[in-house]
Amino acid sequence: MDALTGELEKTGKVPKLLLHSCCAPCSSYVLEYLSKYFEIIDLYYNPNISPREEYETRTAELKRLVETQPHDHPVRFVEGRYDEKEFYEAVRGLENEPEGGARCRKCFELRLKEALKTAVDEHADYFATTLTISPLKNAEVINETGEAVRKEFCETSGNAPDAVPAYLPSDFKKRGGYQRSIELSKEYDLYRQNYCGCVFSKRDAVQREKGENG
Repeated sequence: MDALTGELEKTGKVPKLLLHSCCAPCSSYVLEYLSKYFEIIDLYYNPNISPREEYETRTAELKRLVETQPHDHPVRFVEGRYDEKEFYEAVRGLENEPEGGARCRKCFELRLKEALKTAVDEHADYFATTLTISPLKNAEVINETGEAVRKEFCETSGNAPDAVPAYLPSDFKKRGGYQRSIELSKEYDLYRQNYCGCVFSKRDAVQREKGENG
């Protein structure tokens, strides 16, 4: 990413980026940083979020952030479809996997596939995700998944690699990125959830809280 942004600074080019966003707090720093270099389509596709009221709260917060945060280049919010069945089907058989394990990988894959599909439809040059800003998520696994999703798409669609949006690898938590997201969340008074989003992560969060409270 550093090589690309350095090149864009020199050339003045502004490519189009499809950014998958998981929530407003995680997106705050990422949008601040990436909008310096890209025109962004900010996609909120997260069928893993449960219950619906939680999904709607997170959707509204991200839309509000996009509309109020200043950006160097245009940022357009796009809401994906919400169908929890897509998530449950993707993680079937992995319900009891620990947080960060095989179930999460499947969830990353589901969302990044939709991100790439939308990137193709939007004629974007790149696609990426805000997921790597979380200190609870493995950026290496997420980046491997992004590259694998793109490779699979090229093979199954018959498109040449140079005709498909490139995956932009990241680890947004580094260089103070996560801390900056906390600052921006306070600045914009963003709703900050206490679990990743799915019923399984909420279950694990409740169990951790019970353990901490004895």
